[in-house]
Amino acid sequence: MTPDAALTFLGNMDLFWLIAAAGGGFIGAAIGANVAFGMTGVFIFLAFGITMATGSDVGFSYLAFGPLFGPHIAFAGSAAAAAYAAKKGELKETGAGRDLNTALAGLGQPDVLVVGAAFGIVGYIINNLIALIPWFGSNTDTVALTVVIQGIITRIAFGKTAPFAWASELTGDKHWIPWQEKPKQWVTIGLFGGLLGAGISLMVYYYAASGLDADTAGILFANAKTLPFAFSALTIFLLSWGVTVPVTHHITIIGGLAGVTFFEAMGGNGVLALLLGAVFGLMSAAIGELGNRACYAPGDTHIDPPAFAIWPSTTIVLVLGSLIA
Repeated sequence: MTPDAALTFLGNMDLFWLIAAAGGGFIGAAIGANVAFGMTGVFIFLAFGITMATGSDVGFSYLAFGPLFGPHIAFAGSAAAAAYAAKKGELKETGAGRDLNTALAGLGQPDVLVVGAAFGIVGYIINNLIALIPWFGSNTDTVALTVVIQGIITRIAFGKTAPFAWASELTGDKHWIPWQEKPKQWVTIGLFGGLLGAGISLMVYYYAASGLDADTAGILFANAKTLPFAFSALTIFLLSWGVTVPVTHHITIIGGLAGVTFFEAMGGNGVLALLLGAVFGLMSAAIGELGNRACYAPGDTHIDPPAFAIWPSTTIVLVLGSLIA
């Protein structure tokens, strides 16, 4: 719902949200991509509170995953602005085109922030267009896929490398997260991160089914997987400060989605749902590392490995859940 419903066009576009997305892309660039993504986690927690207090999903749809701090708007807009700034020579360190930590407002270059705003608008448009695709639009994570597409556009616009290549060895500035790039590392993080995500999401599911009104319960059911995602997003604050935390949001959200999906599909077996959360968390970790090797490591701008993993993993889980149900 917007202040003027007459502003909608092309089925699911909304002029109010479109303009607001410029603000989201701007603030993402101003404060830096990793901080912007951490704020997504903050607003997810706030969204749960708003839902419980009012029965509204505005915290999820507009604040956390919409034009304010939706990753496809604030995070992707900031990543594009950093790549642009690096191309201009405003960011000079090695790997500057993939800089997610610098608050770009500190460069004192308004055009850099305008690029963030522009890519915020582009992110809103791409996400809504994907959502219109029959079947697929409702059976994938449109935000994650938009972040990947935004990364590819950024690479083409501001980078010197191809969007896709292969990095067989991770050396120098090719590292994404050095402490989770070896198989024994991402396997461990994937299994237990998926287990964590399933456990948190299933408890949201249980609570939502405990006698809440239908509208509030429906919002909690739909967003149960985002609570572990929010926790993972908050840890990105620590990563931006130099703490060697794992990057797990692509793991916990898929573990959470698998937990609630297969809990429903298999008649309420919570233990099996937990174990499947771990299995699909591992799957998403593997796809994320594939994205690292194929897009991030060989490139000079940021194409996001977690987003690379989330959208296909979401589709796989939903398809398998529908086949079992």
